[in-house]
Amino acid sequence: MPRPLVEPSLVPALRPALPALAAGVVAAAASGVAMLGALWSVVQLVGEPSMSRAGWACGLWLTGVTLAATSSWLSHHGESLFEARLRRQLAAHLVRLPASTLSRYSGDALRRLVSDDISALHHMTAHLPAEFATLIVVPAVTIAALVASAGPVALLALAPGIVAALFYLFVIPRMAARHSAESADVMGDIVTAVDDYARGIHVCRIYGAQTGAAADYAESTARFTRGMQERVRLVATPAAVAVALMQATATFAIAYAVGYRGDATTLAATILFSLAIVTPALRLGHGLDYVAAGRAAAVRLAAALDEPTLPAGEALTVPASSPSDCLEIVDLTVMIADRRVVDGVTHTFRPAAITAITGPSGAGKSTLLKALAGFEIPELGTVRYADQSVVTIDENLRPQSILLTPQGADVLPATVRENIALAAPDATDAEYTAALRRAQIDISLDTDATSLSGGERQRVGLARVFLSPATVLLLDEPTSALDDRTAAELLKELRHFAHDEGKTIVIVTHDPALADDADDRLDLVSPNSHNAASRNAALTGAEQ
Repeated sequence: MPRPLVEPSLVPALRPALPALAAGVVAAAASGVAMLGALWSVVQLVGEPSMSRAGWACGLWLTGVTLAATSSWLSHHGESLFEARLRRQLAAHLVRLPASTLSRYSGDALRRLVSDDISALHHMTAHLPAEFATLIVVPAVTIAALVASAGPVALLALAPGIVAALFYLFVIPRMAARHSAESADVMGDIVTAVDDYARGIHVCRIYGAQTGAAADYAESTARFTRGMQERVRLVATPAAVAVALMQATATFAIAYAVGYRGDATTLAATILFSLAIVTPALRLGHGLDYVAAGRAAAVRLAAALDEPTLPAGEALTVPASSPSDCLEIVDLTVMIADRRVVDGVTHTFRPAAITAITGPSGAGKSTLLKALAGFEIPELGTVRYADQSVVTIDENLRPQSILLTPQGADVLPATVRENIALAAPDATDAEYTAALRRAQIDISLDTDATSLSGGERQRVGLARVFLSPATVLLLDEPTSALDDRTAAELLKELRHFAHDEGKTIVIVTHDPALADDADDRLDLVSPNSHNAASRNAALTGAEQ
């Protein structure tokens, strides 16, 4: 089934820009007609010279230029409105994707979506509609003018331009499509080879892999060269022939043969109007490569926008916290890619206590944590906090009740102070420093966070936990990058935080010592287990 002309997912962003884009199309068509009017005045001027006809020619030419400029401004203005709205729409959509869906997109894929793919729509939005309108209107008016001035036989002068234009617009793009795709793939290989070498110099130095990266680069560039030679032979040469046929030599010869017996006006009309059909075809043809890239980008953008999102939530207030408030899950089942990751888990997390979630790899521990934070859509069951379903809380307010610190959470390219301020923008430097110490790290607030080691970055993320107003804190492997002594000190601080400040702390861990020191423990087993009884999580008290 052919894809629609405009992807439905892009329509909401496009709709407000349609008036400006439509006005741009009308102005472009009117510009083409005005230019033809100027050409008609020149034809009349040849037959009967007069200042009046010269004035009309100049006036219509100036009108055509003004309309062309207006069309360009309107089209680009409409395109800028569309692009801005689409960027906001896409950004708002991406931040609401379930964690499992977002994980399918690499950092490069997300960057391409929000930047390169939206930019690739520029030609299709700002240029293509006006060029198509011109391609339709100008030839129609040209044919009418030729028939009116020189008779139907004058249409023979259009033959070379029409044949060449059809070849240029329909045959050449098909010939070029395969080579364009191959060139894009090869350019991707070149970029990857350069990145592999440049980003991995230290690794290459250790393992002696420089030769391999250099060889990949050399092979990719050689393929690119061969591809360009093939493109010139099979695509560029026929395209050059087509363009040559659309130029004056062949067309003027036929135009003269058709109109030389007539008067000067007839001959001038035949010669001048015979090329008027070529210009819009050339303009449109030059942009067809951009159209292919734009269509591919539109498909990728639509696919991302069609991904189901998390519930936005309607409750505009954070549930009031009290010592008796509980986080609980009832018969919770989570499916990811048609695979049952969490299967029918029911549990109540005690307030003012630490609960450790343990289990083998693949048991759904991290997925369960994300579901508790509202970052995964349950297939069955519910997650409730303070007698309110988590998904009913406004998505922007959820972190004020339930805060998730994922495993390996990275830092922003900013100072340590700016990173911690994400959790408490109004806190003082003294409070930031105290939070860092509770997270077992003692560094300057002005330190560039990107210069820190993996364990230090992890502890900067944990410092946010001690400043968060959230009552429920979800930590995924918080000690994975820490030594035993630091991990023990951190757990001690978390225990005080839970007991003294009434926080419900849930920790996913593979560390047996941490699990044994927790107040409660939730053991998960793989949903693929054949033991039906083991599908339910087992709760074991570990009273401290």
